[in-house]
Amino acid sequence: MLTLQAPLPQDVPAFLLTISLVLLFVLLAELLTRKFSVNTLVARKVVHLTIGVAIFFLPDYFHSNFYPALAALSLLVIGALNLKFGWFRALLAGHGGSGDRPDAVKSYGSIYFPLIFLLQILLLWESHKWMLQLSMLVMGAGDSLAGLVGSSVGRKHIEHLTKSPKTIEGSVTMFLSSFILLASGLLFFSGSFSGGLAGKPLLIVLALALLLALVATAVEAMLSHGLDNFFIPASISYFLYVLESNQTVLPEGFLLGGLFAFLLAVFSIKVKFLNNSGATALFLLGTTVFGIGGLTWTVPLLTFYLLSSVLSKLGKKRKAKFDLVFEKGSQRDAGQVYANGGIAWILMIIFSLTNDPAIFFAYLGTLAAVQADTWATEIGTMWPNPKAWLVTTFREVPVGTSGGVSVPGTAGAFIGSLFICASSVLMNVEWVMSFGVVQSLLLIGFSGLLASLVDSFFGATVQAQYFDPIREKVTERTHSVAPDGVLVENRLLKGVPFINNDLVNTFCAISGSALAYLVIENLQFFQ
Repeated sequence: MLTLQAPLPQDVPAFLLTISLVLLFVLLAELLTRKFSVNTLVARKVVHLTIGVAIFFLPDYFHSNFYPALAALSLLVIGALNLKFGWFRALLAGHGGSGDRPDAVKSYGSIYFPLIFLLQILLLWESHKWMLQLSMLVMGAGDSLAGLVGSSVGRKHIEHLTKSPKTIEGSVTMFLSSFILLASGLLFFSGSFSGGLAGKPLLIVLALALLLALVATAVEAMLSHGLDNFFIPASISYFLYVLESNQTVLPEGFLLGGLFAFLLAVFSIKVKFLNNSGATALFLLGTTVFGIGGLTWTVPLLTFYLLSSVLSKLGKKRKAKFDLVFEKGSQRDAGQVYANGGIAWILMIIFSLTNDPAIFFAYLGTLAAVQADTWATEIGTMWPNPKAWLVTTFREVPVGTSGGVSVPGTAGAFIGSLFICASSVLMNVEWVMSFGVVQSLLLIGFSGLLASLVDSFFGATVQAQYFDPIREKVTERTHSVAPDGVLVENRLLKGVPFINNDLVNTFCAISGSALAYLVIENLQFFQ
């Protein structure tokens, strides 16, 4: 809950000193870049590092959170105005990260940094102040060192990760610095532990620091434009908060879940289920679901992931003619992981903070939705000589057309949804058994089926479709490659340009979870 305490007069000097020091650091960085030609990325990272270290000590100088919150809000306003007017060029420098090209993109880190600081002040100051200190220190110091190393000596770029290239050298620096800071910080603050982390042996604490360092490194590697400034401290604080506050989540189980997520991500790259970005996203998703949800939440997600991944690899010869139609191939990237598993990820986080059983049915509903959509596409295109009809007009269309439905594909969608619920039945999940096996199968089965039809509806109406002038085919791809290797832009035929297959899949995932949740809530079964 957001809490803002009353202002105390004795905090005014510390507030004025904090604002003055931050502005002094920024002005000094600007002077170095304008007058002495210091690289703007280097100057910004030094400011970033200095402020991150200062925040670690900041709570010791305030008696309430009012003036720290006011300081964060003031910096947020200054950052927003600077984006508009460009007063301080050093704060707008290219993100850098673990190897971005300096000055390649504008950074919004000057907004995300004070924003996450403000939120943590309001959420954690009273009960878990140490989480705020430690998470902001990792972001401020670890991210800055990774950016400096990656941009100066980074040579080995990590392929298929983000549009802004990342380097192995920068990511290794991020991991090592994060691990050292987290291990030292957790040992230093061990006397403040009052929940699930209290009394844990040194080996568990060090293993936790290792896993959280991997999480921070993955977040930093995946995000650009300053977004990592927000999500690095947010992810660290979230995991620590759940481990401390949710008595059903044990650190040992969290560590095993994180290890399994890491191994699954490596396996997914080896068998080419996912590329580097997809595997990194899977590690973050899996650490949350496997580590916090345990087997109850893990088995349905694995059911979707393994069955759908294997299905996408089958019938390659028959599906080869559709490779130029679909936007992406069978090797999934981070966008597809987010589109298929992002809603499930969010629901897991919500459940970990609320323990509402209805959320679990929403979770099954969203997994059934994406499984139904995947199975409808895969089975519909593999089936010998199928017929497809546009879901909006029932006009016959070629198989593989966005918005097209077929009898085999629709049947596959329903069967795929049933597999998701069946996995929970086999796990003897208490909530599913209490609601009823048949009732749960019908609810999740039809949630997935109807969600797949929602996907087809959006595919037929608003999803962007293009004309490939080289092969003279309708496609979901924005560009095509000519025989001589030249990239050719395809012509938009219908739909909205920014609504691609990943966004339509997200609509599908939301509709499946919403339907299952609303049914459970309206029945008031668990209330």
